[in-house]
Amino acid sequence: MATLSSPASSSTLSRLNHANTSNNSNTSIVQNGTATPMLASSGASQDSNQAELKMATDAKGPHGQSGHKDSKQKYAVSRDTKSMDYVARTMVAGGIAGITAKTAIAPLDRVKILFQVSNPQYEKYAGTWTGVFKAARDISKTGGVRGLFQGNSATILRIFPYAAIKFMAYEQYRSFLMPTRRDETSFRKLVAGSMAGVTSVFLTYPLDLIRVRLAYESKATPYMTLVNKIYNEPAGRQRPASVAWLPELKLSNFYRGFLCSVAGMIPYAGVSFFTHDVMQQLCREHIPWTLKQNQSRGLPDKNGDYARPELKTSAELACGGVAGALSQTASYPLEVVRRKMQVAGALDPKVFVGMRETARQLYMTKGPRGFFVGLSIGYLKVTPMMAISFTVYERMKKLLAID
Repeated sequence: MATLSSPASSSTLSRLNHANTSNNSNTSIVQNGTATPMLASSGASQDSNQAELKMATDAKGPHGQSGHKDSKQKYAVSRDTKSMDYVARTMVAGGIAGITAKTAIAPLDRVKILFQVSNPQYEKYAGTWTGVFKAARDISKTGGVRGLFQGNSATILRIFPYAAIKFMAYEQYRSFLMPTRRDETSFRKLVAGSMAGVTSVFLTYPLDLIRVRLAYESKATPYMTLVNKIYNEPAGRQRPASVAWLPELKLSNFYRGFLCSVAGMIPYAGVSFFTHDVMQQLCREHIPWTLKQNQSRGLPDKNGDYARPELKTSAELACGGVAGALSQTASYPLEVVRRKMQVAGALDPKVFVGMRETARQLYMTKGPRGFFVGLSIGYLKVTPMMAISFTVYERMKKLLAID
């Protein structure tokens, strides 16, 4: 009797009685075919349904959200693109990509500038594929290897903030115009790239002008000496009659050719970013051998988008190279006009020459071909530069966990 009075035995008897009741009810259903004995099994089903409902409710939590501990891990962790941490990381990645690419092609960059501005000592080599090598040979004879990198220090000072701002601005404009992949369109990619280019040019243009003037000088000139020379050029004291009330704008000497630069940057940056994105998408969707092997798809983000597969380094270089070649072709005539305007201060420091007048003079003296002087060097320079820049940027994004 003591055994029967224990809690465990009572529980056992209860389960046995419940089982017998269920068996009897089931037997009645088969034998009699009446609906009355179904009440027991119906009650059991209701209890089961209520239990399942309670479990589902507990799983969702008090506000209908999932209450499982691992529910938050169903989505990939993504950074807030508006946070200062994300902005800083993208600027570091872009800046490193920029100076790496520019340093790699610095000798070609200097020869191209000498051709564009029609430097008397090197103009005879312009227009031929071998001219770049002959000009580089002459430069190295007079200035050694350092002569090929003349102006590169100014380039680095300019390109780090320029590339940092450009890539950061592109990511910001891209996240604003295309918050999800379903919002991506060709036009929006083009607009995002163009706006990023204009933003970076506006903030770093004086550094670019100083770099061009350093490259134009036949002899090495101290950086601050040239800055002071540009600042005190008489052209900055002149003002059109419509704005004669303005004070002397000596800083305007650092913005010679700025509007032309903006006009050229819209197709240059827009086409480069757009083409790079399109080429990457083409490789991922239609050329599987360009993808790195054994990549995990991972988890989707809150928008349902999975991480993009990573391309091989060779494929990244190819995508960047194509982007550089097309963007250079689209913007080169305006770049030639801009270079002419930038060095105008060295030729005649007393006056400003506008974009239209510069283009007219160039056409009158050299014809249509004058707008494409040095384009072959441009391809030799920009194609590897953009290839290296985009590839380093993509790798830096992975390294800094901002992809």
